[in-house]
Amino acid sequence: MPSDLEIARAARLRPIREVAESAGIPAEALEPYGRFKAKIGLDFIQAQEGRPDGALVLVTGISPTAAGEGKTTTTIGLGDALNRVGRRTMICLREPSLGPCFGVKGGATGGGRAQVAPMDEINLHFTGDFHAITSANNLLAALLDNHLYWGNALGIDPRRVMWRRALDMNDRALRNVVNGLGGAANGSPREDSFDITVASEVMAVFCLARNLGDLQDRLGRMQVASRRDGSAVTARDLQADGAMAALLRDALAPNLVQTLEGSPALIHGGPFANIAHGCNSVMATRLGLKLADTVVTEAGFGADLGGEKFLDIKCPSAGLTPQCAVIVATLRALKMHGGVAKSDLGREDPTAVQRGLVNLTRHVENLQKFGLPVVVALNQFVSDTPREFAVVQAAMKDRGVETVLCTHWANGAAGAEALARAVLARIESGEARYKPLYPASLGLADKIRTVAQQIYRASDISLAPAVTKRLQAFEAAGHRDLPVCIAKTQYSFSADPTAMGAPVNHVLPVREVRLSAGAGFVVAVCGDVMTMPGLPRVPAANSIRLDADGLVEGLF
Repeated sequence: MPSDLEIARAARLRPIREVAESAGIPAEALEPYGRFKAKIGLDFIQAQEGRPDGALVLVTGISPTAAGEGKTTTTIGLGDALNRVGRRTMICLREPSLGPCFGVKGGATGGGRAQVAPMDEINLHFTGDFHAITSANNLLAALLDNHLYWGNALGIDPRRVMWRRALDMNDRALRNVVNGLGGAANGSPREDSFDITVASEVMAVFCLARNLGDLQDRLGRMQVASRRDGSAVTARDLQADGAMAALLRDALAPNLVQTLEGSPALIHGGPFANIAHGCNSVMATRLGLKLADTVVTEAGFGADLGGEKFLDIKCPSAGLTPQCAVIVATLRALKMHGGVAKSDLGREDPTAVQRGLVNLTRHVENLQKFGLPVVVALNQFVSDTPREFAVVQAAMKDRGVETVLCTHWANGAAGAEALARAVLARIESGEARYKPLYPASLGLADKIRTVAQQIYRASDISLAPAVTKRLQAFEAAGHRDLPVCIAKTQYSFSADPTAMGAPVNHVLPVREVRLSAGAGFVVAVCGDVMTMPGLPRVPAANSIRLDADGLVEGLF
């Protein structure tokens, strides 16, 4: 069986100008990056603002397992299938991070016959957006340390520097460092730390900005340190916002590529959903809605993470109104949630599927709390059996939810046509009544508690006194109305990654809170989740190389 990379290379891609023309984008609005990818001009994007919006479809998933679910693959397959049945559709995805590509997760461009291309270029440097975000983040860090070195006119307390450096690579050795060593010429030594670029507030600002002016304003509001009296020092105080915006200007233009079947896809921005808000850029989503009848977009990890953040952070911030949600699952993953070892997933086991349904059912119930109609997409594997599928179909039917068996990995758009028709039926029914989970007026601690109790089914949250004090300080400074962004393990509804299925009555431990004033949310770090991942014992990088013709091999 050919690999995803081999399938992608065998496809006959259309020149990017043809893809753009089919999406209603004129050639003069493009800035090509080679033959098969391009950025779309900001002037053209601004000119579309008066047009009506198409329908917005969210694709999310169950809690991820080692068996795999195929959320990105389903997003692409659904977009292709909607175009196949005559619905003008655009796909909006996040850009892959280099960390997972060289770590354990691999790339993020779909798989099989449901991919965006060129796969290797998108998964590696693409159009340089992540490098620009990393540079802007670290420029701010450099300006901050330079200010301290040259006399500290702002009165920054070096012990209260909050801004972290960033790198788009998994590197546990950089989680905690000491900088300024080597004598007075190198500054004063202080403790510092790195986040992976996708966890940087610059990434969040980039993805939530509506235009260049909004981008620079949000950058300026970012808080980087405190003075001894506790007052905040911002990027604007350091006069860093203008230079940072200049670094990000070209990157803010969304990237246009295509699926293997020629559907237009906007791939732009890429915050992780377990440590950030997990959605592609507002710029790309809003543009897609102006150009297409339907936009299919993905939120990272399970519906309790990226899905909840899409609905509680991105949609209210950008004025988006989704009309349907698709939850992606596999029978193999449901069996894992039912207690089956990965090595035994090929055996028929309807009873284990029944046990694992508690995870899928909770995600369905959670999305319905936001007023969204739900469709379940089951990615088919060769080991799946009709009896196992019938268990899922019957359980979802009892809740008024249609379950569709999908074969887009093997068959492309044709394999997701039934899913496309089910989604269109939900859109055309007009039954969506979207609303966020909590009102903006609710206190910050109560917002965290609401997510924990309503989405994770926790009995309560645990706040250390220092965390409570910081939340109170955020509110006193005027940030009470901000939404919360929960950073926790993706593998469980709880903070314990080993608690699969649908745990209840656990306590969510909030060990740290961070104010992202520019992005417009408060991050609650729960349990042992890390904002700088590490590499596994055998990284994927060990298998990536160039062949005799200079082509990449081993990327997946």
